[in-house]
Amino acid sequence: MLFLCAYAIQPANVLLFSHIRKKIAIFFAYLHYFLYFCSVKTQIMAIGNVTPDSFYAASRLSDVAQVLTWAREALAAGADILDIGGCSTRPGSTPASEEDEWTRVAPALEILKKEMPSVPLSLDTFRPAIARQALERFGPMIINDISGGSEQMYELVQHYDVPYVFTFCGDYSKLSVLDCGNTDRWILDPGFGFIGSTEADYECMRRMDELKVYDRPVLVGLSRKSIVWRPLGLTPDTSLAATQALQMYALEHGATILRTHDVAETAQTIKLFELCNS
Repeated sequence: MLFLCAYAIQPANVLLFSHIRKKIAIFFAYLHYFLYFCSVKTQIMAIGNVTPDSFYAASRLSDVAQVLTWAREALAAGADILDIGGCSTRPGSTPASEEDEWTRVAPALEILKKEMPSVPLSLDTFRPAIARQALERFGPMIINDISGGSEQMYELVQHYDVPYVFTFCGDYSKLSVLDCGNTDRWILDPGFGFIGSTEADYECMRRMDELKVYDRPVLVGLSRKSIVWRPLGLTPDTSLAATQALQMYALEHGATILRTHDVAETAQTIKLFELCNS
């Protein structure tokens, strides 16, 4: 017994046991994500922006205490995925530097992984370097890339075998990339708000049924965007009801993940949709 205790506390063995524990934790994290995305349940992705300039001020989180409060409230209201972004990508904005983006997202991801390790996380970034650091430091998570990606990003998510949100910005011809390489875990996002005009957004929305042939999860992010409020003469602050109307349309035409600022209201929309289709 004393021999076993002495063996266990040797520095080399401590490092070995730590390495094994880490590998086991990563295995179960990957298994969790695999089982999670095999679910037929419509998912809610809650938006949390650790930025000072997100287009919707109510989504801005300035410190880890706010991040935790937001996360707990979102989960209590029905969120399934927590999406963290550290660089505003609203049209016309100046992107934060890579250093600033990492400084913002790292503490948020760290506290969420520590306090709620079983909750699926998503990192909203278009930078492969940021995605790589996050995956290496915090383990598996969804990479939510609004840029449409790059060879470097594609290789990265394939190497780490994590879910990847492929945003094709209304250009259905870009979906040909799904025929190349290992893209089984890709999530399709039409990219509403990044297509170029409100008219183009609605043209893309009318074509959503075409995505069903790819048999992939479809993420739709409409929450309080200009596609919602501009045609009605509203503002992001006054577009909650209109957002729910468009989310219902998206559900009817194949959306399986709704990315939203307003989790409770989106959960209600999903419940009514499911009642209509039960």
